[in-house]
Amino acid sequence: MKSTAKAIWSGSGKEGKGTLSTGSKTLDNTPYNFKSRFEDGTDTNPEELIAAAHAGCFNMKLSFVLGNFGYTPTELASVCTINMVDGMIEGSHIELEAKVPDIDLEKFKECVEDALQNCPISALFNVNITLDYSLEH
Repeated sequence: MKSTAKAIWSGSGKEGKGTLSTGSKTLDNTPYNFKSRFEDGTDTNPEELIAAAHAGCFNMKLSFVLGNFGYTPTELASVCTINMVDGMIEGSHIELEAKVPDIDLEKFKECVEDALQNCPISALFNVNITLDYSLEH
């Protein structure tokens, strides 16, 4: 499987602007710019998209890992925060709220650690990845 995205940028780094589009058209000439990336702009930015990708990939991987042990989550809700300092990504942090019937805490922790280590997006990172979680049955 191959996924594609297209970025177009016009102008200088600070005053310019760009658009992002994906093959699926989920993003279709979606704007991004300096303000949305480094200040409080309302458009998207690459780090926001990385955060969405990491949260989504982690949830899906965790669902597969849980399924391998016979557990089906009712809900996995993850918020991922990408931390950028001085123009460099320094870390990714996931906060997970999970609802998984009939699983004990030790088995859940084992599944979470497996998913975090083996999520394809986690594998792309060369930064510190942290996770906090809560489990509800």
